[in-house]
Amino acid sequence: MKADDGPLEGMAQATQENFNDYKRAEAKALELVREMKMTSPKKVDIELALLVALFELHGNATAPSTIAKIVQSHLETLVPFYTQKTTCKN
Repeated sequence: MKADDGPLEGMAQATQENFNDYKRAEAKALELVREMKMTSPKKVDIELALLVALFELHGNATAPSTIAKIVQSHLETLVPFYTQKTTCKN
């Protein structure tokens, strides 16, 4: 950040960097899902494995009930996006 940059510009840069990090993680996750589809044709196997991965991601640092709330909150954020996406296809 340059000396004449205001605090909001620094925040915008940090936000963009966070978004870029997220997009890289998302791309890797989608790649893993493609690989998992080749491993098992059953969606339930893949769904459960991904949920287990979320609990393992947090390890013992977060209570399982808190992890469930985090996942639920993320789902509540994503459902409108995917609802709109599905509606636009029809």
